Amino acid sequence: MVTPSSKELFIMGMTHAGKTFRPSDWAERLAGVMSQFRPGGACAGSHLSYSPWCVPTVMNGTKCVVINRDLRDYEPMAWDFCLNFAKDNDLQVAEACLLPDEAAGGKK
Repeated sequence: MVTPSSKELFIMGMTHAGKTFRPSDWAERLAGVMSQFRPGGACAGSHLSYSPWCVPTVMNGTKCVVINRDLRDYEPMAWDFCLNFAKDNDLQVAEACLLPDEAAGGKK
């Protein structure tokens, strides 16, 4: 269940049974499909970059996609598509928020 307090939702490339999800580029594919949903809407060339609301990443060696709650506000059907993708593929989902590198102790 997604609560209103979290800003981001992490769809992890790990099933509830602990198996790595395949294909290995699933995160890039999902983020690519969501690339048109972005602040200000789709524009020429926007399909060539990921939306800031749906970004593939790797956390602790596991591929994931970070879905920002702003996507739900902008296009609820796109948000539902991402959640249903996770559900249909039995993927683990976690609520959290990404911290900027500086706040996380990263270098400038």
